[in-house]
Amino acid sequence: MLTRSDDLEILLSVIDSGGFSAAADALDIQVARVSRAVSKVEKQLGVTILNRTTRRIDLTDEGRQFIESVRVGLLHIRQAEAQLISRGELPAGRLRIDAASPFVFHQLVPLIQPFKKVFPDIQLELTSNEGFVDLLEKRTDLAIRIGKLTDSTLHARPLGKSLLYMVASPEYLATRGVPKKVSDLSGHNLIGFTGSKVLNRWPLAGIDYIEPSLTASSGETVRQLTLAGNGIACLSGFMVNEDIAAGRLVAVLEQGKLTNTDREQINAVFYKSSSVARRISAFIDFIQPRLSL
Repeated sequence: MLTRSDDLEILLSVIDSGGFSAAADALDIQVARVSRAVSKVEKQLGVTILNRTTRRIDLTDEGRQFIESVRVGLLHIRQAEAQLISRGELPAGRLRIDAASPFVFHQLVPLIQPFKKVFPDIQLELTSNEGFVDLLEKRTDLAIRIGKLTDSTLHARPLGKSLLYMVASPEYLATRGVPKKVSDLSGHNLIGFTGSKVLNRWPLAGIDYIEPSLTASSGETVRQLTLAGNGIACLSGFMVNEDIAAGRLVAVLEQGKLTNTDREQINAVFYKSSSVARRISAFIDFIQPRLSL
């Protein structure tokens, strides 16, 4: 029989995934088991937590207050479990890590196999989000954040700085010409980001934000568009250093480029009271000297 904490974990999965079937898929259990767990919690509490329709589920007012407390309570349970596991010589247990897709692709993926050889008992879970995630809500232990930090409740460890580059493919520059000064950008196709205005602030004196003619929500998509000759983009070195070295992309306007901007900062963030501190420290200590920012 499921324990109460297991039932609550299933309930959270239903809420976070948006439905009973999605939760069952995420947890690799039967939908009937998910339904039983939710009904069991509601019966024990004597309140309705979820309003169910054929198309969606919604939290009741009582359910919303309850779930906020559940997230904190389950975090404490996981912390207690982790403390027992961490008494061994090497850190062990699950470590959930979130980072923007380009950072995962270009920086973390090449380091996973060597990390696992050193720490075989740490079970990594990687997620990719283009925006900042709520660590508690998404049950994330560690997030890699690019840009200026604003959440003072999180503990941060700087990983370094990654310079920004205005880049274009050699084919595009051969056709459209190489911009020599900022004003020349008005005659070029500029590739930018959807939704986040700060990502369209290029490190150039005299302009606040560029007006892109082509946008994408993912940095990796912007990189691929640039490689395919669609225009000029501003991307972090951790994404394009190898492209520049191999000649696939060419850096432009280097002479007028500003440095020490907010977008260059890269930090690992986590909660100060987290009981997975040994796993977090092991991961950060391993990747930091191996990053190619």
